[in-house]
Amino acid sequence: MRLEMADPKGLIRESYRIDGISAEECRSIFLDWALSLPEGASTKLAIRRLIAEYGGRAGHPMNDVLEQGLATAPTPGRKGGRRARVGD
Repeated sequence: MRLEMADPKGLIRESYRIDGISAEECRSIFLDWALSLPEGASTKLAIRRLIAEYGGRAGHPMNDVLEQGLATAPTPGRKGGRRARVGD
């Protein structure tokens, strides 16, 4: 994937240029980035491309945010329902 497709608005690129950026700010930027991806784009492919481009900048909080973005979200289990309200 081309870098321009992985970061269409340059949000991730700019986050790496901000001195003293916090993890919270990186998470906010990441959310904006995710919402700006073109429809049908593979988020994981884009994240891998961004890590390849920028991940070598040790200690930057965006590195952790991008790595977390690759993690598979846990499958939610069933909660509630009749059994939870009235028991067996």
